[in-house]
Amino acid sequence: MMDVSTVIPALQVRVMTPNDAVRWDEFVYACPEATFFHRAGWKEVIERAFGHHTHFLLAEENGIIQGILPLAEINSILFGHSLSSLPFCVYGGIIASTEQARMALDDAAQTLAAKLAVDFLEYRNIQPFHTEWPSKNLYVCFRKIIEPDIEANMLAIPRKQRAMVRKGIKNGLVSEIDEGVERFFSVFADNVHRHGTPTLPMRYFVLLKEIFGKDCEILSVVKDGLILSGVMSFYFRDEVLPYYAGDTVEARNFAANDFKYWELMRRACERGIKIFDYGRSKRGTGPFDFKKNWGFEPQPLHYEYQLIRAKAVPDTNPLNPKYQLFIKTWQKLPLPVVNWLGPYIVKNLG
Repeated sequence: MMDVSTVIPALQVRVMTPNDAVRWDEFVYACPEATFFHRAGWKEVIERAFGHHTHFLLAEENGIIQGILPLAEINSILFGHSLSSLPFCVYGGIIASTEQARMALDDAAQTLAAKLAVDFLEYRNIQPFHTEWPSKNLYVCFRKIIEPDIEANMLAIPRKQRAMVRKGIKNGLVSEIDEGVERFFSVFADNVHRHGTPTLPMRYFVLLKEIFGKDCEILSVVKDGLILSGVMSFYFRDEVLPYYAGDTVEARNFAANDFKYWELMRRACERGIKIFDYGRSKRGTGPFDFKKNWGFEPQPLHYEYQLIRAKAVPDTNPLNPKYQLFIKTWQKLPLPVVNWLGPYIVKNLG
């Protein structure tokens, strides 16, 4: 890991140490623009699950943190060399309590990116920051207020999707909270295989549960003791973020997918959670349409890139036509093979 330091009068930018983790998270929880993906735990998750180098930068003045920027470096023969805030996360970028800290962190990140000679530096912003940089207009997020009354939330779901939720209830589906990741991983891995994309390793999900504890929860939808669908969600302040999900082939027959998200919303309502963050989706995809059908309006995400060695913004998503042959081939491989091989590929995609 490189030592990065920038001094602007009394303000210092440096790499986070283990002793800073508690103060880092205290700043995150207090900063209005922070997200779950700014938490210090992501450093350990990314390092232990994927072996990538991380560069979590903090700006402090007289021992008080004024801003942070979590960064991770991926160096892949197949997909290039990047410095990003933050791989495997939908949100990232700089959060700060002062503009001085924001600019100092930005300068430090650009200096680090140049020293590492990466292809590009990426900020996954909710709000635009470097509007002069190339950007990617592919992703949107879906966020909506959770009403304090359970029935009000049910009635807020558009009629067609509400009928699917009620169908799931009539089919006798039940939701359960799992302590382990095994049931969830079985439906997640099967789901991504059917879509032709590599699966994340099981140890990644184990680490998420281990490091984030009660703020990482798995909900499984069960019919007669058999799991049909599952979702891993994150909790941050007054928000719930369903993040990783999977379903079996049979789930559609029982409306398990709609029921799953309703049960998550219902449980969140009972806990006093106020925001349902449906996560990121690509424009023009099934998940994008599904979330819109639930009454959520898309909000653009501003993924900005400082191109250093690269000539263009990276395009490693499954919609890229050059990956279609790979996807079709991957779908035909046996599940045990893709579960073994997939993590070696997906670790470099971020």
